[in-house]
Amino acid sequence: MSSMPRIRPRPPTEWPPAMNDALAAFRPAAGEASPASPSQRRRNPGNLLGTFACYPELAKAYLTFNGHLLFASSLPARVREILVLRVAFLRKCEYEWAQHVRLGDIAGLTGEEIDRIVEGPERPEWDMFDRSLLRAVDELIEAARISDGTWAELAQHLDERQLMDLVFTVGAYEGLAMAIRSFGVE
Repeated sequence: MSSMPRIRPRPPTEWPPAMNDALAAFRPAAGEASPASPSQRRRNPGNLLGTFACYPELAKAYLTFNGHLLFASSLPARVREILVLRVAFLRKCEYEWAQHVRLGDIAGLTGEEIDRIVEGPERPEWDMFDRSLLRAVDELIEAARISDGTWAELAQHLDERQLMDLVFTVGAYEGLAMAIRSFGVE
């Protein structure tokens, strides 16, 4: 990655008013749980949101979608974080990895499980379901399709909505990894 951001993140004091609408789309709706308690959130909104502030209309569209994945998905948080961390590892996206190691911890992943995500689905410590989650990410990244065998394994544990959320979670975070790396988000 280049040593400097290709798109300079704006500090919050320079955010256009339209960025408030984008952020509102990213917050959990009433009654939905946030993946991090207020005490666990950083005071600094981070370089990714600062980069999104350069294009608030795009930010609102993406953050609305991403808000569903984080706050309203039919997938349990632990499953979501396994998927996102595998994407971040495969796409070599350090920023995404660092953010989701924290969210994975909050979702109940152990440090040992997070380390094993890097090694992939063939580690014998994974149960069949976790192995199929990791394999699904690998297949989606490699072939843009989950194989019939992996789909059948997943369908033993997930309903149709969850299977749909799984595919869109992997796709959204793969796209985000591309953006982060291409924009040079630090």
